[in-house]
Amino acid sequence: MAYYRSVGSVPPKRHTQHRTPEGGLYYEELMGEEGFSSDSSLLYHRNIPSTISDARVWDLPDATLTPNHPLRPIHLRPHDLFGGDEPTEGVDVVTGRRLLLGNADVRLSYVVADTTSPWYRNAIGDECLYVERGNARVETVMGAFEVGQGDYLVMPRATTHRWIPRDAGDEGYSEPLRVYAIEASSHIGPPKRYLSRFGQLLEHAPYCERDLRGPEGPLLAEDIGAAADDETEVYIRHRATGEDSTGGQGGTVHTLPFHPLDVVGWDGCLYPYVFNVADYEPITGRVHQPPPAHQVFEGHNFVVCNFVPRKVDYHPLSIPVPYYHSNVDSDEVMFYVDGDYEARKGSGIRQGSISLHPGGHAHGPQPGAYENSIGVEYFDELAVMVDTFRPLDLGEGGLASDDGKYAWSWQNSAQRTATEQRPLGEDEVPPATE
Repeated sequence: MAYYRSVGSVPPKRHTQHRTPEGGLYYEELMGEEGFSSDSSLLYHRNIPSTISDARVWDLPDATLTPNHPLRPIHLRPHDLFGGDEPTEGVDVVTGRRLLLGNADVRLSYVVADTTSPWYRNAIGDECLYVERGNARVETVMGAFEVGQGDYLVMPRATTHRWIPRDAGDEGYSEPLRVYAIEASSHIGPPKRYLSRFGQLLEHAPYCERDLRGPEGPLLAEDIGAAADDETEVYIRHRATGEDSTGGQGGTVHTLPFHPLDVVGWDGCLYPYVFNVADYEPITGRVHQPPPAHQVFEGHNFVVCNFVPRKVDYHPLSIPVPYYHSNVDSDEVMFYVDGDYEARKGSGIRQGSISLHPGGHAHGPQPGAYENSIGVEYFDELAVMVDTFRPLDLGEGGLASDDGKYAWSWQNSAQRTATEQRPLGEDEVPPATE
């Protein structure tokens, strides 16, 4: 994010002496993208940032991917992976993620967490983490955030941080922490068409720099009640060779002979930031607007969009729900966060559902929704969509949460034969008829 910030103690001139109160030197670290050719920040450490005292293997969670073959649209229920309304205990945001869908460009995971995560850095790509419910404190070497419902946290590659869920039983915190993780193999940022050639968000962008929250810092070990010389483990996800269940990723735990919160100051244009979906200003029109009108971020070979509560199409003959469309160049993943999903009524999709509409399959509203939407003036819905430009495979969490019958939901009851009829779940409504 090319938006300059300066936090804590930095010298007047970069790459010059910066002395401690005792007369020693702070150690300058350049954290930069694309080999000194893109955004960067300079961090000033108490300790030499290269120092480690031990290294061991971190056995990553199962990253096996299974092709979506035969090709079909899929409905996932990720809430079921963590005990539904009574979440599994002892899970953290980093090691507890369950892989739903993925390819070489992006991996989509889900977690319900109640436990502080280890210190962690993703050395493969940026992460965009959407807080569906709950609250947490996120501590990073560049400062801390309080995050809650509707927050996107964009975490640059190799930023050391940890997640501390707020206890749902504490005063003011009523729900467990639910996080949807978008892990890139690239960087994640605002769409280029929203930016000037110097990196400023333009007037036609649906959000601006005022809507972004930077980390509050500097944050040092003593600020969180730790000792500066506390030996600390940092979990690292990194590139690796091989085609085994790790998906070409490696996991390593580095032991540092000091606490990672040792940055007394930093400045630059590369840092984590938070954007809340409530600050997104929807782009609407007289007729139905295509998904690029809802875009919020992009990475290499994928985009992130959000569909927020909004007034809808106001042409006198408009049909507010989406027209049927074939994603010939992309797979579409929709995470249904809140509200009333007009286009999906009768399909079994509900709050917390995730749908995959793969390239090569024409998809659109469920039977009856097309006609029933005429005259509707407002959609009360909230969803996060990821479109990928290479096909997505199913992770272990996707296989475990697949409802097994979404593909047949566009058939109306009269069209189904006895042999074609798929059983519906106890809480599922049969598809509507025209």
